[in-house]
Amino acid sequence: MARFSLLFIFSLFLLISASVAVAVDDSASDPLIRQVVSEEETNADHLLNAEHHFTLFKSKFGRKYATPEEHEYRFSVFKSNLRRAKRHQLLDPTAEHGVTKFSDLTPSEFRKTYLGLKNPLTYPADANKAPILPTKDLPENFDWRDHGAVSGVKDQGSCGSCWSFSATGALEGSHFLQTGELVSLSEQQLVDCDHECDPAEKNSCDAGCNGGLMNNAFEYILNAGGIQKEADYPYTGKDGTCHFDKTKIAASVSNFSVVGTDEDQIAANLVKNGPLAISCPYICSKKRLDHGVLLVGYGAADYSPSRFKDKAYWIIKNSWGANWGEDGYYKICSGYNSCGMDTMVSAVVSTNT
Repeated sequence: MARFSLLFIFSLFLLISASVAVAVDDSASDPLIRQVVSEEETNADHLLNAEHHFTLFKSKFGRKYATPEEHEYRFSVFKSNLRRAKRHQLLDPTAEHGVTKFSDLTPSEFRKTYLGLKNPLTYPADANKAPILPTKDLPENFDWRDHGAVSGVKDQGSCGSCWSFSATGALEGSHFLQTGELVSLSEQQLVDCDHECDPAEKNSCDAGCNGGLMNNAFEYILNAGGIQKEADYPYTGKDGTCHFDKTKIAASVSNFSVVGTDEDQIAANLVKNGPLAISCPYICSKKRLDHGVLLVGYGAADYSPSRFKDKAYWIIKNSWGANWGEDGYYKICSGYNSCGMDTMVSAVVSTNT
C-alpha cells in the first residue's frame, strides 16, 4: 500500500486558512497552502481592501470589541494575517487564501486558546502495544464516515480541550462497531472530571481547558467505569465541577493500545478498530505536537496542483466546528510521518454496554 509525498499539512497559521496550511515564515518549510475562498476573493489584493474584509469578517463571525482601542488592535492583527496570506501566495502561486473565524487572533493567542495537547507525550503504564495486523488486502480508499461511525463535527470553542474530542471520537467509533449505535459522548465529562496523569511526568496530567492527552483520557474512562452521552453531560467550553452520573454511562473502555509509527499498520488499525486518536502539531514539526484530532479515513490519491501529481492522504476530523476547513475536516499527506501525525496514535476498544 504505497504512501508517499505531501498533500496537505497542518499549521499554527490556520487562523488565516479555511483548510490547512504550513508555517511559511520559516523559508525551509514546505510552502503548500490549501484554502477555500471564492475566485473573486483570491484575485483581490487583500491589503488594499483590508477595511472591507474586516467589516465582512466582523459581520460573518459576530465580532464586537469593547473599546475603540481593542477594535484598532484587532484590525492591526487582521491586517498582519492578510500580509502573511499575501506572502504565502508569493511562495506558492497555486494557493488560495481567505479569512476564517481565527483571523483576528495572533499566533500565540491561537495556540493558547484552540490547541491543548499536553507535552511531553507519554503513555500510561498499562497502555498495550497494538498487535501487528495484516496489510495485504487493505482497501485502496476508506472512510468511516461512509459507514456511520463518525458523529457530527463539534467545536471545542476557546478551550484547550482538543484531546477530549479526539478521545471521544475514537470511543464513539469503537462503540458503534460494538453495538451498531452511534452515540455522541461527553467531552465535558473529561474536561471536568479527568485529572489522570503519569506520576513520573509532572506535565502529563489532564487539565481540562489547559490541555490533556488522549491516552490519559482512555485511562480515566477505564478507571471511572465509563462516560456519559453528550446530551446528558453537555459541553460548556470551560472548566467546571465534575458531576459524573454512573447511572447514565453510555459507553465504556475495555482496553486501549498504542499503534506503531508504520503507516500501513495505522491504516490496518483504522479499518479494523474504527477511527483513531492522533496528534498533530501547529507548525508542522514532527516533534512539537500540540493538537489532538481524529483519524477517520484515507485515500490513495488526490490532486496537488503545485506538484502536478496525485498524493496519498489521511482524512482528519478536527474540533473547530463545521465552518472551518472542509466542513470541519482536513487532509494531510501520508507516507513520511508528515507533521508528526504518526507519533501518538491510539486505538480504543469499547465494551458492549
